[in-house]
Amino acid sequence: MTVQREIVFSAEWDGRRAELRRDSASIEALQAEPGTLVLPLWRGRPLVDGDAREGLAWLAPDHPVLRHARDAWIYLGDHAGHARFAADVSSWVPVELDTAAFGGFIDPTEYQHPDLPEGQVFAELRGLMVTLEAPDAAMASTARGLMNWHRSHRFCSSCGQPSVVAQSGWQRLCPSCNASHFPRTDPVVIMLVLRGNRVLLGRSPHWPEGMYSALAGFVEPGETLEAAVRREVFEETGVRCDDVRYVAGQPWSWPNSLMLGFVAEAQDEAITLDPVELEDARWLSREEMVDVMAGVHPDVRRPRAGAIAYELVMRWLAGTIR
Repeated sequence: MTVQREIVFSAEWDGRRAELRRDSASIEALQAEPGTLVLPLWRGRPLVDGDAREGLAWLAPDHPVLRHARDAWIYLGDHAGHARFAADVSSWVPVELDTAAFGGFIDPTEYQHPDLPEGQVFAELRGLMVTLEAPDAAMASTARGLMNWHRSHRFCSSCGQPSVVAQSGWQRLCPSCNASHFPRTDPVVIMLVLRGNRVLLGRSPHWPEGMYSALAGFVEPGETLEAAVRREVFEETGVRCDDVRYVAGQPWSWPNSLMLGFVAEAQDEAITLDPVELEDARWLSREEMVDVMAGVHPDVRRPRAGAIAYELVMRWLAGTIR
């Protein structure tokens, strides 16, 4: 029997304990407990430990690095017998800061705070997708997504006045008009379009040279997920498809997306490219995709390992989706 691969960032930890978020007294007590663990993130980068980058570096509540946190800690829940929080320490300014790589598709830069031991560094989460343990990856992604939302929604969308963090980081309240605001999640469909033994992949001009991936796009208001799949495929490539089937999802905190993975059957093969959306699109056979995923294809590079596009292709090659 084929073992289904777990999608990165989709793992569940022991408990989110949502019922405690509104209980400020309980949250304060948890923050003071010596066994509580806090994950600092700097500019969206979690703190990791060890050369293999397999685990997050959780700190005690009184660690000096946490003095850089300007907002209230986010309560993530419980895992492995410890209460878990996340703190945004982005107010810290490293002595040597390389902003050129920020926001790039590949960002290998790492930063070490002077109050941390050697080997503990802030690293870009996308570079850790295939090394972090599953619960750690999920908690880091969740914290990153919430911090992105807080950073971009500091003012009330109803009256324009400053809002404040509430519900242990899972809500914002406006003191001026009493409006409540909740974390934003943008649904994105991403699909493997199949026709017989071939799959349709596209390429953005912003990606590394030769990289291709599954077609994708945001779901529009008033649109079902299946309709979004059909529309995006046709708009980007001119290919019409049907028999749309859901496969799996992946939280994607760049900045606040939920990737919804589908497979669809193409009705035709002729490609009419939308040059605004894609630089290229092409049909690749199963045999060619084996070479692509092995890194030996002469022209095409595989999707980013750990991303749902990578997992969709791997499941197709394994025969678990058709």
